[in-house]
Amino acid sequence: MADSNSSVPQDMSIDSSNPLYFHPSDHPGMILVSKFFDGTGFGAWKRAITIALSGKNKFGFINNTLTMLNNEQQLAVWQSCNDMAISWILNTLTRNISKSVLYAETTQIRWNELNSHYGQANDANFYQLEKNLCQITQGSSDIGIYFAKMKSNWDELNAINIIPSCTFRAAHSFAMRDEDKRLIQFLIVLILVMTQLKVAF
Repeated sequence: MADSNSSVPQDMSIDSSNPLYFHPSDHPGMILVSKFFDGTGFGAWKRAITIALSGKNKFGFINNTLTMLNNEQQLAVWQSCNDMAISWILNTLTRNISKSVLYAETTQIRWNELNSHYGQANDANFYQLEKNLCQITQGSSDIGIYFAKMKSNWDELNAINIIPSCTFRAAHSFAMRDEDKRLIQFLIVLILVMTQLKVAF
């Protein structure tokens, strides 16, 4: 697929705003995100690849809004785009994980399999993330770096701990409860550090 638009019929013009359009620089070997997924940190990887695919106008291939086309000419172009999106996702997976989803026919099926295996909230994920939060210390880092470390874990917890459908008032209450919990976690470590500094001096 050296020329990503080579499969487009001569009489079929595709506008650059169309999800089926390829930029001349697009190719299957592109690495869209710097974060490779190795089985950990699924939430961060998912967010990064989602942004990247959206930036390429190919997000519809994973969220089921750009389904397989019936027109024969358009189907060939759709398949080319689907294969390109698959390649971009595979390029960000480690070898073992890539093998586990290699034979899925569409980008959406592959995406769903990854979400099913790694994106579901479970006790092991919660345990590891909560453990990470307990082990984070400010040390010699400034407060901004310390906060960034904690926020990374909070964001991943949010990604796997999706609030079920409910009223806006209930959802807001859940969100405020989580914010209060995080503030307390953040302040506990800061207070501990300040106490240690006072004792040292």
